Amino acid sequence: MATPIVRRNDSQSSQSKTPAKVNSLPLVTRRLAAWSVEMTLVVASGLIPWGLGAYANSRSDLNRVPLNPVLVVTQRAIARPLALPVSYGIPNVAWPTNYLWMLALIAPVTLSWWQLYLLAKTGSTLPKRWFGVRVVNEQGKAPGLSGAIAREGIGRLSVPVSIAYILWRYSFAFPNLGLFTFLAVLMVLGESIALSSRQGRRAFHDWFAGTEAIDAKRPNGRGALVKTNESEATATEATLAPIAATETKLPTLWRQMRQNSNLALFAVTLASMTAVLAALIGTQVYIQKQQNQRENTQVNSQKFLELVKQLSPNSGASLEERQSTILAMGGLNDPQSIQFLADLLVNETNPVLLNSIQQALTTVGIPAIPELKNKNQFLGNELQSAAPQERELWQKRLQLNQQTINKILNVYSGKINGLDLTRTTLSQTSLTGNSSFNLVLENIDLSGLKLKSADLNQASFKGSRFRSVGEDGRWDTFDDAIADLTQVQMKQANLTDANLSRVLLTGSDLSRASLNRANLESARLIGANLSSAQLVGADLQGAVLENASLTGADLGDAKLNEANLYAARLGRVIAIGTQLSFANLTKTDWQGADLSGAYLDHANLSNANLSTSRMTGAVLRSAQLENANLRNADLSFVDLRGANVAGADFKDTIIAPTKQDPADQFVQTPDTGTVSAVVKGVDFSQAKNLDTKQLAYICTQGGIHPRCP
Repeated sequence: MATPIVRRNDSQSSQSKTPAKVNSLPLVTRRLAAWSVEMTLVVASGLIPWGLGAYANSRSDLNRVPLNPVLVVTQRAIARPLALPVSYGIPNVAWPTNYLWMLALIAPVTLSWWQLYLLAKTGSTLPKRWFGVRVVNEQGKAPGLSGAIAREGIGRLSVPVSIAYILWRYSFAFPNLGLFTFLAVLMVLGESIALSSRQGRRAFHDWFAGTEAIDAKRPNGRGALVKTNESEATATEATLAPIAATETKLPTLWRQMRQNSNLALFAVTLASMTAVLAALIGTQVYIQKQQNQRENTQVNSQKFLELVKQLSPNSGASLEERQSTILAMGGLNDPQSIQFLADLLVNETNPVLLNSIQQALTTVGIPAIPELKNKNQFLGNELQSAAPQERELWQKRLQLNQQTINKILNVYSGKINGLDLTRTTLSQTSLTGNSSFNLVLENIDLSGLKLKSADLNQASFKGSRFRSVGEDGRWDTFDDAIADLTQVQMKQANLTDANLSRVLLTGSDLSRASLNRANLESARLIGANLSSAQLVGADLQGAVLENASLTGADLGDAKLNEANLYAARLGRVIAIGTQLSFANLTKTDWQGADLSGAYLDHANLSNANLSTSRMTGAVLRSAQLENANLRNADLSFVDLRGANVAGADFKDTIIAPTKQDPADQFVQTPDTGTVSAVVKGVDFSQAKNLDTKQLAYICTQGGIHPRCP
């Protein structure tokens, strides 16, 4: 049968929207160009609002609100498979950032589905239409929604990206995200390489979905013809139907199954029998496991009842026998025995037996913690409501409970990930005002321990680790075991040399605590109380201290590079030699602080209160000091080169160097070059309250001001 020829008039040809130069390109080149434009549009729709949101978040004059919960969930869902550090808690962002980042989340998804819809209904997205490319199925029609999803969502992206992820996840490259990105792009591009077939060469995604990309401007294109107007659409499809049925049949799984019905029936039967057999075996294993568990529970219950009889007051057992019985009960590791021992620890008065009970519960280990936690909360409530004459008794009982928990945590160090001690009281003050119990967990692994709202005042965690690597053995990945210390009470606690990296300490009370040389890198301390705390040499790089209180704290030689201290209170802080480069210090209060020799280069001190502070020898190169309050501050020998001082208040500020007796000099100032370089090139045109003496110094030392000659 002769192939019919469909004529196209000149007017239809002249209405073609594809430029002649584009038509002259090979089909492969146009397909790649169209796909590149599609991906660029999707990526740009997300990156542009995300970038605007990040910019808005860096502004200091915008109110800050908690991050949208949808964004928090999305962030954690993305962080886990990509081995990114999970950001615990809900961070604060500028209010426009929430809307812009939500747009960055919604826009790419919406645009992707819109392109899929166009591809499903017309066979072309806008970029494909621009480049004269059309996707058709076996019948020469648009692929439909299922075909479009199979082609683009599964064949083009899911399969190659999944292969790239598996290779990356179980290779030496993990968790390097850059290498995964490179591998994913390589796989996606490699997937587009044509595969041989009886009808020619097609990419994997076309083979998978049973589709084909054709030249939309060629009337004799394989399997389809571009419909130039609505009136010719039906005729064209009817004319090409025999060709589509005889020449362009694509080898799909469904057709092969129809052609080999016996083989397909055998495969389905075999799969069904396998599934039934697996279900039967699984059911039998489950039943056997449940039966064994019931038998073990019954045996333990019988042993438990026998041991309880031996501990009854009428049993006549000797003290040694009662001790052996208690230790034997600890070996049962049964819920009934654990509860009995926890109750016995509260009611027993014999010191020898109390020691045996603690030993038995320590033998039980981690499974005993939930019951001990319940008793701890009960005893804490009873102690607060007890009459004065009964407080000593309840206090002693609580102390025994705390000692037992302390022993278990020490013995099972490194095995407590996920253990919940929320709202547990692990500190105690005697009736005379002196501490009667101090939690001591020094140089042990407390990674993943949950201590939310717990009372840990005066506890000692010297050298302990609150964070460790997970199963993958790598730092900064999704499975890192990180403790949760939200709203914990740790007044006067000793955390010297402790590892608190990335630990959540939001709203915690660490006043007068010792954190010297502690690792608090990227820790979350939003709203935390660190008043009068010792942080000498501590590592707080990238830490979040928004609205935190550090009044009177000692930050000498601490590292706060790139830390976020938005609106933090730092009055009377000692920050001699502290590193604050690139830190966000917007709206911070440093009144009366000592920042001698501190490194504040590129720091954002907009709207900060630095009145009466001492900043001798500090480095403020390229710092942002817009509208900062510098009244009565000592800026002698400060390096202000490149700083922005627009709107800063210099009333009674000391900026001219003064002679000082070396014997009286408290800190050695860093070398900032010649004195003339301190303010050289700094624009003081918009600075406030500059007096005559200050202007004279600025003008003579190379500063910029309209009143300079």
